[in-house]
Amino acid sequence: MILKKRDVSDCHALYDLLVDPAVFPYVRQKASSYDEFVFLTKQTIEAEERGELISRTIVDEWGSPIGTINLFDVSEKSGFLGTWIGKPYFGKGYNKVAKDAFFDEVFFSCEIQTVFMRIRQENVRSFMAASKLPYCSIANDIRRDIYNQINISDNIYNLFQIEKDQYHLHKMRTLQETELEAKEA
Repeated sequence: MILKKRDVSDCHALYDLLVDPAVFPYVRQKASSYDEFVFLTKQTIEAEERGELISRTIVDEWGSPIGTINLFDVSEKSGFLGTWIGKPYFGKGYNKVAKDAFFDEVFFSCEIQTVFMRIRQENVRSFMAASKLPYCSIANDIRRDIYNQINISDNIYNLFQIEKDQYHLHKMRTLQETELEAKEA
């Protein structure tokens, strides 16, 4: 299990990871104190119950909370992805595994058709991670309406999109390649 529903009991571990300077500037839901983080977590749980977002805690192999993955601003079968992982877990593959599990859930259980990602231009780590996803495409030009909406004052974000069909095709190709490799072995 790499994802679980958000729970206030995970707040201590998550808050300690959130406030790291390598993480905090890139997090959408900023909390300047532990109590504020608990309050935001409760608001997030309530917003999910209302269908406004989808939020999960990312856990490691031992079930310890290491970050969160969210689909914010859910409307018209789309939303904006927000993911953060604590610095001690950077570069260990958790981001990809968490995204795969989350996309499986939102695309195949929640009727989401499009996931958007807005990534600050200076956030090279996230830009490179998004560029590596074979089912993800940069959408600055093809979704100019949304690109302009997220860059109202300045041009500070790149826009990426993941379509359910692209993701599903990727999953099918991966499954076929795995089956072919198993037959050859």
